[in-house]
Amino acid sequence: MAAAAAGPVLWRRLLGLLPGRPGWAALLGRLSDRLGRNRDRRRRSPAAGGLGCSGHPPPRLTLAPGSHQRLLQAGLVGRPGVDRAWFLSPWLLLAPLLSPAVPQVTSPPCCLCPEGVHRFQWIRNLVPEFGVSSSHVRVLSSPAEFFELMKGQINVAKRRVVMASLYLGTGPLEQELVDCLESTLEKSLQAKFPSDLKVSILLDFTRGSRGRKNSRTMLLPLLQRFPEQVRVSLFHTPNLRGLLRLLIPERFNETIGLQHIKVYLFDNNVILSGANLSDSYFTNRQDRYVFLQDCAEIADFFTELVDAVGDVSLQLQGDDTVHVVEGMVHPYKGDRAAYCRAANKRVMDVINSARARQQVLHAQTFHGDSLLTQEDAAAAGDRRPAPDTWIYPLIQMKPFEIQIDEIVTESLLTEAERGARVYLTTGYFNLTQAYMDLVLGTRAEYQILLASPEVNGFFGAKGVAGAIPAAYVHIERQFYRAVCSLGQQERVQLQEYWRRGWTFHAKGLWLYLAGSSLPCLTLIGSPNFGYRSVHRDLEAQIAIVTESRALQQQLHQWQREPGSSQACWWPEGQSREARQGAALRSRVPPGPPAAAAAPAPRPRELRLCGRERASLTRTPQPLGRSKRSPERRSWGLRGSLTRSGWLSPLGCADRQAQVAGPGPTCSPWKTQVRPVFSATWKWGEQPFL
Repeated sequence: MAAAAAGPVLWRRLLGLLPGRPGWAALLGRLSDRLGRNRDRRRRSPAAGGLGCSGHPPPRLTLAPGSHQRLLQAGLVGRPGVDRAWFLSPWLLLAPLLSPAVPQVTSPPCCLCPEGVHRFQWIRNLVPEFGVSSSHVRVLSSPAEFFELMKGQINVAKRRVVMASLYLGTGPLEQELVDCLESTLEKSLQAKFPSDLKVSILLDFTRGSRGRKNSRTMLLPLLQRFPEQVRVSLFHTPNLRGLLRLLIPERFNETIGLQHIKVYLFDNNVILSGANLSDSYFTNRQDRYVFLQDCAEIADFFTELVDAVGDVSLQLQGDDTVHVVEGMVHPYKGDRAAYCRAANKRVMDVINSARARQQVLHAQTFHGDSLLTQEDAAAAGDRRPAPDTWIYPLIQMKPFEIQIDEIVTESLLTEAERGARVYLTTGYFNLTQAYMDLVLGTRAEYQILLASPEVNGFFGAKGVAGAIPAAYVHIERQFYRAVCSLGQQERVQLQEYWRRGWTFHAKGLWLYLAGSSLPCLTLIGSPNFGYRSVHRDLEAQIAIVTESRALQQQLHQWQREPGSSQACWWPEGQSREARQGAALRSRVPPGPPAAAAAPAPRPRELRLCGRERASLTRTPQPLGRSKRSPERRSWGLRGSLTRSGWLSPLGCADRQAQVAGPGPTCSPWKTQVRPVFSATWKWGEQPFL
């Protein structure tokens, strides 16, 4: 399915290179898009028998009363090609921003759900359910804590080390990690009773092979010295093959598909994260991490999953060559359909066998229909604490027709009722059309945390990559335009993350049930909720459902203050004033708003760091190099925030800014959530988009 989406994009780009043939390029490009969309509809339509990998139909979007009419009036549905126009990008690097047709979905497989966290038990019909004690779950907060924990776990590993990531960097911190692996392997051989320690590493082939010094060269010494204990697998997407593989430059070929799973496993301890094995992810690139301690069943599952993906990947040899596993179809030289069938069977065997084992176990102990009482379990020697937290691994591998994560995510968004709150964060805002329609059409409140362009990993990059932050800003604008057109500004709010000297890579979802101040469910792992995550890459995350208030508080605390108390969630729009790299000079400590000074004739303005303050009118400059900062590609915006118009007093520490003007130099104000780029702003009125 990913190939069907990638084909039209590449076809259109290639035909556009033919001189004097723009008409042919346009005609064939439109035909290709239409064929690809029709194929996707047929596969996903319940009427055509399209089912997910589990045999369940995908969830159906149920709009609130009147929502469909408002969508029609706003021109957001019923207009041919409108979804494609939203995300069309002129660069091959941004091809994943092209959105496919909205899939038809049915109601979630949880019609009559119990109250509380038990309403999510339907997920175990798709994936294995692991019951654990919340005391075995710890939420990590910083990259440094993540790095130190990994090194410590490697040093004490006795049986297995399993690491799946996009790539391994080549800096000193990454070398330190490799040295820890080498030292642990050496100790396992020299021990009085040698342990059977195995190290399995899964990376992406294209990303891990880029450059002369790369992930492969970093791991070659381990392979050469410990050939019987170390396995390095390099996943190559089956969609990058033939002419496509020859034509796309090395830096851009990862847009076709990647191994994006991030799992770090040491004996029976597991770290689930969205972070890669690179120095920035160990120092100043904020992500999310959860540490599952002494969870043997979960560790076994992810070990088998990584082994399954490794079996369908290329195997790195000590001489820096790669080979396929004996009897396996080659990922880009062999038959694509045969390869995908084999990969689907290998991965689904892992999921189904684990689900069958857990169903037997949970039928005996966990959910009230107990065949084995707690006293009997204690008498049998099982001293594990009773579970109050349930872990569900969600796998998304659309190239192999595995869509579990997509089905579960859409179901969660669909069943979020009025009064529920959904907090969603992503470092790359490019929601699929289905996810966007669910956000716009359901009744729950949404707060979406985005990376401001200054903390985007591509900010300031050379060439085409330098335009990526602006492209995501454009997508934010289009999405917020839809929110405003439906009058949903109070229900759907956008915020941006900004922290000086840091970048932002966190992704996830928190679900607060109606009337609850703490989340009972969170999603954490590698997916970004975007086009590539759903359609092209291999992804894995876990849904954590918990009754423990202590664990709920940990999850809530990260959502309130991602990373540390120094991180700042700027309301979307407030940090728009920092578009040329300017930042708010300081944060105001919590407390009630300061008393206003004597009235002054001129409006109060937001103080920027050495940047020009502008008048009331916001003037969007064209995409390109700013006159004031030619070294950065960004949207240059000028504007002021006035007391009468956009600012309203509120003593909320994490949404305050320093305000300059007559009277006190520091006065806390809250910026209202507003669109990214508005052509005209009038005081006290909605923006014209």
